[in-house]
Amino acid sequence: MINRVLIRIKAVQLIYSFLISQNKTVDKAEKEFFFSLEKSYELYFYLLQLIVDLTDYMQDRLTRRGILSKKIMTNRFVENQLAAELSQNVQISKFVADKKISWKDFPETLRDLANMVLKSEEYIEYINSSEEPSLDSDKEFWRKIMKKVILPSEVLQNQLEEICIYWNDDLEIISGFFLKTIKRYDPEHPEAAIIPMFKDKEDEDYARTLFVKTVENGLEYEKLVESHIKNWDLERVAQMDMAIMQMAISELLNFPNIPVTVTLNEYIEIAKAYSTEKSSVFINGTLDAIVNTLQKENKLLKVVRL
Repeated sequence: MINRVLIRIKAVQLIYSFLISQNKTVDKAEKEFFFSLEKSYELYFYLLQLIVDLTDYMQDRLTRRGILSKKIMTNRFVENQLAAELSQNVQISKFVADKKISWKDFPETLRDLANMVLKSEEYIEYINSSEEPSLDSDKEFWRKIMKKVILPSEVLQNQLEEICIYWNDDLEIISGFFLKTIKRYDPEHPEAAIIPMFKDKEDEDYARTLFVKTVENGLEYEKLVESHIKNWDLERVAQMDMAIMQMAISELLNFPNIPVTVTLNEYIEIAKAYSTEKSSVFINGTLDAIVNTLQKENKLLKVVRL
């Protein structure tokens, strides 16, 4: 769920915040970092619960307007088997209850999303299908409607931004895991479909070590950067660029199992997305020079994969 791409992005953002803050402690920064990761995981459950709450909303709306008999085909939507399964899933129900997750607190958003669904080609095709209803067809309907209608919509994105500022950059990555959950959901093994926060203990340790080592050794990494920038005043280096390079150096030095090329490529991509137009070129050149120095000094120890 919280994969290493998202870990790096969140870590860079919090390191940047740490660099520009005058009174933030290492302990406070680490807690804020893990809180941001937990909020990303919470987004996953918000999306799962949206299927349940949107289905309930449509049922209430149809019943309230007394049009079930006139539009009997819409029964196929409100009786969708995936929505029923998710509403009864113990893991989802517990998480949702603990975090007080409910789309029913946002009736206007549910109304707007419902209207978008009703007008969509995917919905019309689904309710007019001559195929016998099945869990597979119901899962495929929700996968399509989410991917093509709901997830790209400004209605959803604006509401999510209003709920949590941490979700600005999370939706694309978390949506991938959410759609995967829909596709592989098996009522015989409902617990297996819900993706854990971290893939394994190794990823959780990676997140903590990467962040803490960067904060603890930030000044050392900054001096390393300064010694490798030619004709460039350190004060002219953007704080975001410095945060990215400190993170990259931390990963290079503290994770022998991660190849150098993987680290460099990942942080160059972050620079392209989150810093200035010319930053990726500047960061790429600086990190290349730092890697050469570390290799000559035998400080860059990497595991050779056979």
